[in-house]
Amino acid sequence: MNKSHKLQRFLEIMPGALSWSIIIFLIILAIFQPVTCAIVVIIFDFYWIIRTLYLTTLLVLAHQKLSRQKNHDWLDECQHLSDRDWGKIYHLIIFPVYKEGLDILKPSLEALKKSHYPKEKMIVVIGFEERNILSGQEAQALENEFKKEFFGYLSTFHPDGLPGEERTKGANATWAAIKARGLLSALNINEENVVISCFDADTCVDKEYFGCLTYHFLTTPNPHQASYQPIPVYNNNIWYAPSFARIIEISASFCQMIESIRLEKFVTFSSHSMSFKTLVDIGYWPVNMISDDSVVYWKAFIFYKGDYRVVPLFITVSMDVAYSNNIFKTVIMQYKQKRRWAWGVENFPFVVSRFLDNREIPLLIKIRRAYHLLESHVSWATWAVIITIIAPLPVLLGGSFFAQMSIGYNLPKITGLLLNFTLIASFAYIILSRFTLPPRPRDVSWLKNIILFAEWILVPFVILIVGSTPALDAQTRLLLAKYMKFIPTEKKRKAA
Repeated sequence: MNKSHKLQRFLEIMPGALSWSIIIFLIILAIFQPVTCAIVVIIFDFYWIIRTLYLTTLLVLAHQKLSRQKNHDWLDECQHLSDRDWGKIYHLIIFPVYKEGLDILKPSLEALKKSHYPKEKMIVVIGFEERNILSGQEAQALENEFKKEFFGYLSTFHPDGLPGEERTKGANATWAAIKARGLLSALNINEENVVISCFDADTCVDKEYFGCLTYHFLTTPNPHQASYQPIPVYNNNIWYAPSFARIIEISASFCQMIESIRLEKFVTFSSHSMSFKTLVDIGYWPVNMISDDSVVYWKAFIFYKGDYRVVPLFITVSMDVAYSNNIFKTVIMQYKQKRRWAWGVENFPFVVSRFLDNREIPLLIKIRRAYHLLESHVSWATWAVIITIIAPLPVLLGGSFFAQMSIGYNLPKITGLLLNFTLIASFAYIILSRFTLPPRPRDVSWLKNIILFAEWILVPFVILIVGSTPALDAQTRLLLAKYMKFIPTEKKRKAA
């Protein structure tokens, strides 16, 4: 085992080892030193109350920004930029596809057609997987319907088993982008004037998205040194999804809204946009990693020696809620999806190993960004375990003597205070969730509105199932070198 491989394994082990050390240490402390454990839990409870208040405040601020800019005419803003030629900008839109059918792909392309932006400035690439036997006929069906709608349209077919590749979305997207580069050359389009958007197959853009993206690209200093991140919402099928899945996906949208305010920690996620020139310069998306949407940010960050950022776009792109035809399968599907998101912990060894080799990024920046990356994943893997499992242990294991002590008497009350405070914060989430929902479809009963309020009682169950567990699972797999494979999430638009 060479030195670089040893370093890689050490960095892969670190997040999982740290998360498990915290959990095991607190359990041992609860058994042998329940008073000390109770003190730690109380401190954590107060920390979590402050953190919840802080994050809820950020969510409200993000929602206000999103509301203020809703239906804003961004194309008009572009046209009033007297010192910049918005008309020279082309948009290259890539949809990497695996088994998503026409029922998923057509609405995504219809949303592009409805965009309040000139279609003669849009080039669409549908990246199919060659191993999907239906890809040829699906590509032909889409070309027949949409090819004439845009300035450029291309179907690509990613070969299976290329050297150095894994079966990931990034490998497909990279193949499609390379093929699209040839098309741009044939059309004599300058790569510096191209903004590329990589969308999940189910992504339906807001009609003002490309105007908003163009405006921010033209007005951002050093626009090639930035990615542009919209707010993902899971609205395509949200009225048909079961409550369990709906609560999880609304929470995921809220998390992304919160991150859009914390700019120092903001990293690209899912559907995102960036300069095509930058994408080419950094060598495209990774072809052997699952978390390609965030790794591409870190590749650019390192390429530009730390002078790279994510510009939040307070405009939505809508995707599908992941669910199946029964609750058991839905829970499994949601768990696997969140575990795949948690596999973003692979970013930590990727980033730190390259930080160590790079002497041009300021040391303080490297330390701060590496710490943020590690802390976010360790917090994800431990917080729900501490609140739901470890917090009651001092009372359960401390015996009658502990129960008679002041701290033993007050611990359940303080933990209850945390839960009550979380419940109060949930009211803010309930109210905000109503403003992010699309109009109720005609075939959905008005009684569903009542369900949308009542279903928030599932939050404790959701926390228990997909709070820390997927992150702890992913980190343990990385710790043991049991590397995950990319498992695409099945898409479903209506209830079975």
